[in-house]
Amino acid sequence: MSRPTQAFIDRSALTHNLSIVRKYAPHSRVMAVVKADAYGHGLLQTAQALANVDGFALLELDAAINLREAGYQQPILLLEGFFSTQELALFERYRLSAVIHHPEQIAMLLASRHPQLNLFLKINTGMNRLGLRPEKVSEIIGQLQKNHCSKNITLMTHFASADDPSQHDSVIQQLQCFQQVVHTHAHPSSLANSAAIMCYPQSHADWVRPGIMLYGASPFTDRTAADLDLRPVMTLTSKIIAIHELKAGDKVGYHGLFQADCPMRIGIVACGYADGYPRHAPTNTPVLVNNQQSRLLGRISMDMLTVDLTNIQDVQVNSPVILWGKEISVDEVAQRAGTTSYELLCALAPRVEKIAC
Repeated sequence: MSRPTQAFIDRSALTHNLSIVRKYAPHSRVMAVVKADAYGHGLLQTAQALANVDGFALLELDAAINLREAGYQQPILLLEGFFSTQELALFERYRLSAVIHHPEQIAMLLASRHPQLNLFLKINTGMNRLGLRPEKVSEIIGQLQKNHCSKNITLMTHFASADDPSQHDSVIQQLQCFQQVVHTHAHPSSLANSAAIMCYPQSHADWVRPGIMLYGASPFTDRTAADLDLRPVMTLTSKIIAIHELKAGDKVGYHGLFQADCPMRIGIVACGYADGYPRHAPTNTPVLVNNQQSRLLGRISMDMLTVDLTNIQDVQVNSPVILWGKEISVDEVAQRAGTTSYELLCALAPRVEKIAC
């Protein structure tokens, strides 16, 4: 029998979450962000569930080509653009759109024999990660148009803190910086990530770029996915593979981080940090065993973790375990582990079988 750790991918939840995006931004086209294997959910099965989306955005050139070869005709945007002039032929052949965020990319375009790409010019409005200097944008647009390097130009930026209500002023500053640049240009624009889609309608513009909300997790620390009517797409499951009886004083796992203070029963689950479960998830992180609330005990191992079975009814080897999903939010597990749902979903290991349902 194969190892029981599996991730079930609910395609109907993906389509529901897309409908929530459209509810918030009814006048914008939707560029679904499917980078990192669709946040760990599987690129092609995610694209199939989102087949009526207006476009896809990702980082990996081979994944973009896979989407195009699978028959998707929508715009496909590479969020870091191209990295060499050799890649430009592939961009042209597969009709891929490129983010331009650095003068070196412009130099590659000007020197290439593969012009007429759809370009998204990324403007650095304050995040200081990727992006062109605002005062250089007009000059760059003139260069590209003069040298016939683009079919279409879209102007874009990315918010640093749209998910943090205390950073409202920072978001508005970025928005104002962007508007100062684009008001003199008749080009489409794209600004809003998941958090901005829900909190800053003035940022919706021509394209919105939802990521985490499509997968049913919340971009906010103070609002749950359920609060936002988002449905979890991934349910990570496994099974009990061993059961032990402990007496008071017995320790559990590496370094004995958990010690029983009374007789208790524990179960070993076939899932660990090599599967993508967070190593730093502490004792008392919630787990569902046999459809009953339980908790983690001790340190997560590479391939296994330990759960409390003391008050769990009818449990035995092969009893089902849910680590996150519909019953236990990935956001809660991430919060307990001191990380984000983005990291947990993207960190799902290739060895975990993904099953569309």
